[in-house]
Amino acid sequence: MSSTDLAPRLARAKFRAWHRGTREADYTFGCFFDTYHADWGEAELAWFEALLAHEDPDVLAWTMGIAPPPVEMQGDLMDALLRLDFVRI
Repeated sequence: MSSTDLAPRLARAKFRAWHRGTREADYTFGCFFDTYHADWGEAELAWFEALLAHEDPDVLAWTMGIAPPPVEMQGDLMDALLRLDFVRI
């Protein structure tokens, strides 16, 4: 799948990442998207879309180390999300 084919999904994911409803979630999801999306293919975008389907409090609990992420979300992208070094306010 080419990047052109992914363009509408990436645009939708960017909007959803930056419009979560709380500033904390917007920065977590939005800054992660802005930092990493340029290198994504189908698999990475599908992972991010699955992440967006989770409730904000759950994802924020994972990033703060309060709760472990579910097995299906674990991997390199989750490791990058948990570092939180992409948030630049």
